[in-house]
Amino acid sequence: MLYHIYEAQRNVMEPFADFAQAASKLYSNPLSPFGQNPFAQRVSASYDLMYRLWKDYEKPEFGITTVDVDGTPVAIHERVELDKPFCELRRFKRFSDDPATLARLKQQPAVLIVAPLSGHYATLLRDTVRTMLQDHKVYITDWKNARLVPLDQGEFHLDDYVGYVQEFIRHLQASYGNCHVISVCQPTVPVLAAVSLMASRGEVTPLTMTMMGGPIDARKSPTAVNNLAMNKSYEWFENNVIYRVPTTFPGAGRRVYPGFLQHTGFVAMNPDRHLSSHYDYFRNLIQGDDASTEAHRKFYDEYNAVLDMDADYYLDTIRVVFQEFALVNGTWDVINDEGELERVRPEDIRTTAHFTIEGELDDISGSGQTEAAHALCCNVPKSRQKHLEVKGAGHYGIFSGRRWREVVYPQVRDFILQFNEGPSVPVRGRNGAAADAAPAAKKARRAAAA
Repeated sequence: MLYHIYEAQRNVMEPFADFAQAASKLYSNPLSPFGQNPFAQRVSASYDLMYRLWKDYEKPEFGITTVDVDGTPVAIHERVELDKPFCELRRFKRFSDDPATLARLKQQPAVLIVAPLSGHYATLLRDTVRTMLQDHKVYITDWKNARLVPLDQGEFHLDDYVGYVQEFIRHLQASYGNCHVISVCQPTVPVLAAVSLMASRGEVTPLTMTMMGGPIDARKSPTAVNNLAMNKSYEWFENNVIYRVPTTFPGAGRRVYPGFLQHTGFVAMNPDRHLSSHYDYFRNLIQGDDASTEAHRKFYDEYNAVLDMDADYYLDTIRVVFQEFALVNGTWDVINDEGELERVRPEDIRTTAHFTIEGELDDISGSGQTEAAHALCCNVPKSRQKHLEVKGAGHYGIFSGRRWREVVYPQVRDFILQFNEGPSVPVRGRNGAAADAAPAAKKARRAAAA
């Protein structure tokens, strides 16, 4: 019911947002009669702020068209490489007319960036992608808004997330012989599980894993986010934050954790900061500070654009990661494509080098949570392990902004380059028959478990 009320409110506010936008432009135009008013700039700023608060924020674009590679502009073509029901694997293919540059591009490592499925779109990692493109072939997981996925596409569980990651890794391995994986925040757990399962089966694993600001062991330095997940029961989450998608969307009837609830939680973590930011935006509009106002718009266009998460995936994550701590306790069983249970054993990883990165001031994944991966991957030689704590960085600072570009990225780049050697034989994925049977097998296995 709450979702329907929210949608009704949004529909009611839409014409008011349009009016506020038009009024802001009217008062800011010096040729308009309204623009001659001595308070016109202040009135225009007030309407502009109303528009920003009331408008509906759609999924942003990556918008990366060129990058600089060793001083040479390189064109970027963004395309969907694989299209799954709940995710698109996007590739940012680089083009150049300069033979020397093209030769360098072909020799650079392939990297799979696994973006978080925790409320925001993958475009939150735009700065990560743009920077990585200077020295790598880049792919990213672009998770879909669950309210746009029809019910006939089936369920989506944390197990399915792990399966998607494995499929994407195999796809890059088949194309390039092997690859490197970077996970940011939430996906550090399923990515570590995916690579662990591949190692247990004897498959070729990625050359490196870089895990950034994720809850590998959420018991360490618990944050407000961790405490909420740990102190409320599984039933509380199922009964209080799960709703069905209204009939106006393709995914009508699907059980989801709505994006607007997640956004409310984001804002509630730092309400004073957001209030101050909007007030500064209002003042900058009056003063005509175009650079500051544009920076504010870009940030909140991204921050306010949220997606719904499938309820099964969300509840699985609460239970496995934040309540049972199944990964670190060695009790996590994942249902594979054949509907069989497989135990996640990070100790089976032996060749994949891993790099953990944490922000000193991270208020989402606390100190030590990501570093815990090293103890789990106990059979990886110490010479192939690395940890970095970024001084003065919060959660977003380790993958976006100045600290990411100047402090973190150079070390990520060098780490990947250091271990960019491994099997050159393409890895074959499972046969088509097994893949086709996977959803039914998984569903049967879950029903039996229930």
